Amino acid sequence: MDPVVALVISLSCILLLSLWRQRSGRLRLPPGPMPLPILGNILQIDVKNISKSLTNLSKAYGPVFTVYFGTRPTVVLHGYEAVKEALIDHGEVFSGRGSFPMIERVTKGLASPCDPTFLLSCAPCNVIFSIIFHNRFHYKDQHFLNLMRKLNENVAILSSPWIQVCNTFPALIDYFPGSHKTLLKNAADIKQYFLEKIKEHQESLDMNNPQDFIDYFLIKMEEEKNKPQTEFTTEALVSLVNDLFGAGTETTSTTLRYGLLLLLKHTEVTAKVKEEIDHVIGRHRSPCMQDRSSMPYTEAVLHEIQRYIDLVPINTPHAVTCDINFRNYFIPKGTTIITSLTSVLHDNKEFPNPEKFDPGHFLDERGKFKKSDYFIPFSIGKRICAGEGLARMELFLILTTILQNFHLKSVVDPKDIDTTPVFNGFVSVPPAYQICFIPV
Repeated sequence: MDPVVALVISLSCILLLSLWRQRSGRLRLPPGPMPLPILGNILQIDVKNISKSLTNLSKAYGPVFTVYFGTRPTVVLHGYEAVKEALIDHGEVFSGRGSFPMIERVTKGLASPCDPTFLLSCAPCNVIFSIIFHNRFHYKDQHFLNLMRKLNENVAILSSPWIQVCNTFPALIDYFPGSHKTLLKNAADIKQYFLEKIKEHQESLDMNNPQDFIDYFLIKMEEEKNKPQTEFTTEALVSLVNDLFGAGTETTSTTLRYGLLLLLKHTEVTAKVKEEIDHVIGRHRSPCMQDRSSMPYTEAVLHEIQRYIDLVPINTPHAVTCDINFRNYFIPKGTTIITSLTSVLHDNKEFPNPEKFDPGHFLDERGKFKKSDYFIPFSIGKRICAGEGLARMELFLILTTILQNFHLKSVVDPKDIDTTPVFNGFVSVPPAYQICFIPV
């Protein structure tokens, strides 16, 4: 047979199979835009701002709809009621881990202008290292600098449009060049470093005097070494340490970096926070967590920073663990679920003018802090972020300490500061900026 004819026949078969699979699946799943063969709905989604695209689609298809990333259907839950019903009322069913091909591949001078990215990554990173490794790094340590560079680079890559394309068409990961190769190389280097640290712990382990997270895990490994189905393995430990390092460092540092940018722009907000710091804490002691309950305006500002920046717009993917009839729609076991956190954090009924940065969203008429069920930057339900408590402590202590000791000065007029994220994919990445920290 002529090779060209064979190729045409093969492509035709693939196309027909794709059409059949999409049609048979769409008959059962929630409604949504008509997918193209093989491509799905990727041309209808802005990979630079997936969350905005999903919001626009929800206006046409309601709070529960289906989109296709390539040939893979994904059910989107949009708005507080749908997200809460799934992750809380049916938490067990919606607790599965959704598909994220790139992540899955990875897991196999004072007072002068500066870019705060590195500085704000160091503090939360050292907190995590203290828990995991029982030691801290000096900010000029070359191993530390190398790890931070690779982590920052990977987060930027993960949020880029190209990675969203790779997640839609996983075959690209193996057969095409691109920034995903850099991400995989960085991830492998980081995991190799963690493996070396684990081996050091194995050599110095005192079973009767564990010092950190790794020691406790190694003790459990020893206790279960004869169990064939144990989950306490060296490979599992490397993966877990990698997850803790990535999730516990970059999300907090990005929030801090974005928060300082917002405080640079909204000088009146910064002035009120500094006034509250002076009144409650003063200048002669460091902030502590007990201060938090006496600082309602600062608490409102911290909540508003997290609400406004919408750090992880579409959450980490979930999957249903069994067949479920949800809101009169049948969702089969294994279906990927996207929960739009943007649709909750920017709900215009709960937060009037949600696109405006306003700490008043979390203050009552008396100026007291006001909680909101719609405040879910860490998600909700069975797979809520395990580091929520630690992250909230870090945000409060680090930002109040900075504002207690420094005046923030922008190198441009505050009204000209753009707070629009550079990317709005997996993580909302703030634009690069310069800041002056002027000692008080």
